[in-house]
Amino acid sequence: MSTLVSVILHVNGEQRTVNIRPAETLLNVLRNTLGLTGAKPGCLNGDCGACTVNIDGWSMKSCLMLGVEAVDKQITTIEGLGGAPIQQAFVETFAFQCGYCTPGFIMNCHSLIQKHPDASNEVIQEWLESNICRCTGYQEIEQAVKSVLGMKKSSE
Repeated sequence: MSTLVSVILHVNGEQRTVNIRPAETLLNVLRNTLGLTGAKPGCLNGDCGACTVNIDGWSMKSCLMLGVEAVDKQITTIEGLGGAPIQQAFVETFAFQCGYCTPGFIMNCHSLIQKHPDASNEVIQEWLESNICRCTGYQEIEQAVKSVLGMKKSSE
């Protein structure tokens, strides 16, 4: 039986005290301890991006980060995004099919838009490579990002 540690996490603008195992991933803490199930378990090794959340404004695959590493950081999950423009853009461009990967893509795209408001096509494509969708092509997802950035909808 492993020892639990009490930590304070800042999740979606709220301070949350949780008891977790030191070796527990942030993904597990979010889903099983805090009940925030938007970040999805996929590959559990950082390849698919279904578990992507934002840490201090940057995209992070929560399966690769320990919960204890998130102390003193601002964690934002899809549940805390609060109607960001990229969410509506995903709906308007039909940028999802089954939806399993969608929260991770939205969180990644939200960080992209925040960190690179003048992103080029190459930067957008590079950021989108960190997440995998097995149901649809990436064109609609790219169009969602471009629509929020105010870019032309045609591929350039």
